[in-house]
Amino acid sequence: MAQRFGGKFSPDANRPATGPETQHAPQSVAEAPTGHQGRTWFLFAVPLIFALNAFRGDPRGLIFGLVTCGVLLLAAWLTREGIRAQAEYDARRVARRPALPRKLIASVLTGVGLVLGGMIAQPGLIYPVLFGVLGAALHFGAFGADPLADKGMEGMDQFQTDRVARAVTEAEAHLAGMRDAILRAGDRSLEARVEKFATAARVLFRSVEADPGDLTAARKYLSVYLMGARDATVKFADIYAQSRDPKPRADYEALLTDLETNFASRTKALLANNSTGLDIEIAVLRDRLKLEG
Repeated sequence: MAQRFGGKFSPDANRPATGPETQHAPQSVAEAPTGHQGRTWFLFAVPLIFALNAFRGDPRGLIFGLVTCGVLLLAAWLTREGIRAQAEYDARRVARRPALPRKLIASVLTGVGLVLGGMIAQPGLIYPVLFGVLGAALHFGAFGADPLADKGMEGMDQFQTDRVARAVTEAEAHLAGMRDAILRAGDRSLEARVEKFATAARVLFRSVEADPGDLTAARKYLSVYLMGARDATVKFADIYAQSRDPKPRADYEALLTDLETNFASRTKALLANNSTGLDIEIAVLRDRLKLEG
């Protein structure tokens, strides 16, 4: 993923930082390190070779070439989606395994596609099958397997975690709407400011995921506040793109600062409540041990 350069001569170099600093902030799904996502373009380019060559041979070659192209494109798409699903899984402390093992299916489809492609030039099955097995193994070795187990789910209520997952998915959709709307303003420093707020919001998401019981206390932050922030961003972007008036910009940045401060305060309060609950549990357990001792 391309990253914006910053520094002494960047447009927002002299702009003062706003909002509370967030330490150990989680990365967004789009920014989470995936390791292999930059190589998926190659998987989309290779099938086009079979599609081009399909029109240069006989009808049999045309059919096999087009089918091979389709299977390999499907494998490439599943690989990319599997990498994104794993990035989301890795970015969260509490997560369910992906419902569909996309990368494993992509490895199988890659092997099938290469078998079909090999049959264009080879009348037998020995060499095409060898090509397919080798291609599937290389795909698996390059991109690995999907997460096959839940993470951090031990002792948690499945109903509560499902509610949290739905709430976080909705909240991420609001953040995506904010990032998409601010692009219309044509100001890179504002885009960075929105991303900074999104990072602070995700700290609250991760806190709620770690303790689903906090969802009730944080629900308005994940829905009402973020929906209002998205709507305000849409209106501001339309106005600022036409007028470039500094007053709406200052008001919008002040709104983001207030939101960021409130999200950070709510996260701190939830963590404090969780710590208090843990202290109580420890004290009760110690008293029981003393009585039984």
